[in-house]
Amino acid sequence: MIGASAAADTADRTTDVEELDTAVEAAQSAFEKGRTAGPATRAAWLGAVAAGLEQDAETLVGIAVRETHLGVPRLEGELKRTVFQLRLFAAEILQGEHFDATIDHADPHWGMGPRPDLRRYNVPLGVVGVFGASNFPFAFSVMGGDSASALAAGCAVVHKAHDGHRELAVRTAETVTSALEAAGAPSGLFSLVSGRRAAEALVDHPLVKAIGFTGSTAGGRALLDRAAARPEPIPFFGELGGINAVFVMPNAWAARREEILTGYAGSFTLGMGQFCTKPGLLFVPAAGSAAEAGELGHVLAGALADFGPAQLLSERLHGGYSEAVRRLNASPGVDVLLEGDFSAAPAPTVLRSTADAVRNDPGILRQEMFGPASLVVEYGDAAELADLAGLLEGQLTTTLQAEEDDDVAGLAARLTDISGRVLWNGWPTGVTVSYAQNHGGPYPATTSATTSVGTAAIRRFLRPVAYQSFPAARLPEPLRDNNPWNVPQRVDGVWRRPSDAGVDAMIGGQP
Repeated sequence: MIGASAAADTADRTTDVEELDTAVEAAQSAFEKGRTAGPATRAAWLGAVAAGLEQDAETLVGIAVRETHLGVPRLEGELKRTVFQLRLFAAEILQGEHFDATIDHADPHWGMGPRPDLRRYNVPLGVVGVFGASNFPFAFSVMGGDSASALAAGCAVVHKAHDGHRELAVRTAETVTSALEAAGAPSGLFSLVSGRRAAEALVDHPLVKAIGFTGSTAGGRALLDRAAARPEPIPFFGELGGINAVFVMPNAWAARREEILTGYAGSFTLGMGQFCTKPGLLFVPAAGSAAEAGELGHVLAGALADFGPAQLLSERLHGGYSEAVRRLNASPGVDVLLEGDFSAAPAPTVLRSTADAVRNDPGILRQEMFGPASLVVEYGDAAELADLAGLLEGQLTTTLQAEEDDDVAGLAARLTDISGRVLWNGWPTGVTVSYAQNHGGPYPATTSATTSVGTAAIRRFLRPVAYQSFPAARLPEPLRDNNPWNVPQRVDGVWRRPSDAGVDAMIGGQP
């Protein structure tokens, strides 16, 4: 265990069950001490963590380069994103909208009969267990979106380190806990554990009230089932990835074929294809001649001519990638459009199939290849696309490549049903942290109807509580008539919003 009052463990050591119990109990104590902290105090804690990560950036990035095979520019950008996210969340909780503070004064003439004084707001769940991802060692790991949003909500966090970057996890946790301690946060508000036994015990622990997870479908489903099987089942907010299908309309294909293929090549190979939003499927009109069929591979080869291969995140992931590509290539109706390889730094592979083949075997559309590979599916008529989309499982993203006058209403409606983010003439890799962002989707993309990215992610770790006929002095601050925390309140059906002065400064700089 690594906490604010303990020295860091070595990266090769795992946490035993007794230490896990200690970490969770310390987190529960910290939650109870910090649950009444006002927005300004909590925002200051997040700001301190952001500043600490900035100050330790050189060391953190250096460790990440050694452990993940990712380059310095990518890792520096990811750490910058992580710091920005913390400050954005700090600004968000200062505004106080996440409380959803609602006040109904007593009304003897209410239409349903006399109404008592009722006041409701959102409270934090308690201790949250977070499982980090391997492919984003900063943005979706120790102080990634799940940890940051849980802390912003007012919860305590016990983070299970990913085995793919254990040394980085230890150092990041040291930085986070030191920053929180210096800012006056309760000891134990954030801690790190490692190892399979600790992971299982974290999900099982009766003081843990929710789990955040980013990772594989198999691993996420196992933990989801475990969380549901507890005597007290708890919410499991899992982001499990997806295929992220792209649908190219005939008019767009005729007008922008080379541009589309170039964008596709860049997107499915970005980060060696190890993004959860990688476009793993591209639906395009079938070639009308042998020359057209040959042009597809020729243009893709040209678009990938300057591709610089790199090692995948780990040997385990490399093995899984190789197996997935070979298995899909062996499916009836699938052949190789652009042949790559499975070397230590693999060259990209593009497979090809047809609408008829995937109708006969929809499993072709459901095989994730976590690495620089993708599948092109050729269709005969645009009228087929909505039905083909219906063969897909839940997606994090789907994309339309279309022209303004294309009739895509039916297809767009189907894509809305199966995905959490629908793009128009773009590429899904790149998930900005913002107010309107949604990074989620129907199972198996995620296990909930929420987002794990953006300010709305904070609300996952909250639940509503109503207070009826409470004395004014005993009400929580967001529900008092004098509104000491200066948060938005809906009073007798009408929203009253306080001044936003000073909040904007939280996003770009120090609190």
